[in-house]
Amino acid sequence: MALEILDPTGEREAVERPLAPRGTTPRTIALLDIRKPRGDVFLDELERLLAERGYGVHRTAKPTFTKPAPADVRREIAANCDAVIEALAD
Repeated sequence: MALEILDPTGEREAVERPLAPRGTTPRTIALLDIRKPRGDVFLDELERLLAERGYGVHRTAKPTFTKPAPADVRREIAANCDAVIEALAD
């Protein structure tokens, strides 16, 4: 399966960028709701799809989208999860 990466920066000629090093396949994925409207709807569907594929899912949320995630939320994710997906929606 080929991987095609699209660059939204609008460059006339694409700059060659290497992929970041990848670790092992994640077992548990954190779904971080940043509290934008309808982000929870997106995460509900994503959680269902990930669970169908056998991934463990850990749901968490920021108190508000206007500030970074508090340190305790970041520590919880780092301690319990192998990867994180943030939900952005409106």
